[in-house]
Amino acid sequence: MARQEGVPVRMRAADGTVLGGFVWRHGGRGPSRPIVVVAPATSVRCRYYARFAAYLFANDHDVVLFDYRGIGESRPPRLRGFGADWLDWGEQDLEAALGYAAATFPGQPMHLVGHSIGGFAIGLAPSNGKLARVLTVGAQYAYWRDYAAPQRHHMYVKWHLLMPAITRLFGYCPARRLGWMEDTPAGVVRDWSRMKARFEDSLGPHHRRGDAGALLRRFAHVTAPILAIGLEDDPYGTPEALDRLLAYYQASPRRHWRIAPAEIGAEAIGHFAFFHDRFRDSLWPVALAWLRAGEIPAGAPGRAWPPAPPRA
Repeated sequence: MARQEGVPVRMRAADGTVLGGFVWRHGGRGPSRPIVVVAPATSVRCRYYARFAAYLFANDHDVVLFDYRGIGESRPPRLRGFGADWLDWGEQDLEAALGYAAATFPGQPMHLVGHSIGGFAIGLAPSNGKLARVLTVGAQYAYWRDYAAPQRHHMYVKWHLLMPAITRLFGYCPARRLGWMEDTPAGVVRDWSRMKARFEDSLGPHHRRGDAGALLRRFAHVTAPILAIGLEDDPYGTPEALDRLLAYYQASPRRHWRIAPAEIGAEAIGHFAFFHDRFRDSLWPVALAWLRAGEIPAGAPGRAWPPAPPRA
């Protein structure tokens, strides 16, 4: 029987920050066995993806989960004044996870699953060119005009006005006590709340990471095929939001796949529930088929986006 619990691990980023996570590892050498790194959504603990990781492990993958600095297994004793932003999460933390996976599973093909901001963080990681295959779910970078129209006003007020105001008061966002997500570093809140149509226009002097052109070129290092899954009832992952991010991965073969809850007999999926194990038999096989062979299985729920034009 496949092991259902990951083994706790520690990994060190280039700037010395120690990150926590978990690994599911098969015994013996498996040069053809993929290693999958899961990049979480903003302020979602990596433990949330543990059952999905166990599913991949049971289907002959090794898996690495990690928490970004400031979150979950990588949270410091004190968040007030703790320096971390989205660029740190990509070019330091995801990069550390990729380095750990490459060193721990040498020679194995490396795949990545990116949820929400995890799909954006891929482009920031310096060694992203080593990836062989990428799956994203609801991946975007929180440009507010791309939010779903019925919820857009409410989401703008919550995430772009109220959240930064609370963060200025506390020195971090105490989101957990508000029932929103995990407590979040102030720099991440700043980046989330200030994102513009082009993310490079949102960078300020506080980032101190060189010019925006260098970051854009880093996105172009990704050559792995990408399957971007969007859920029709996800107010963050609208078609416009996913396409906006996918446009940065110019060197990758890209597919955008939309799934409606009704197509799998569900009332809702939303931004987070794709990784809930109640979708083990309906949604997870789509992810598994892509990670195994770079294909969408015949009869899979959903459809390609943009839709094919009607026949004349």
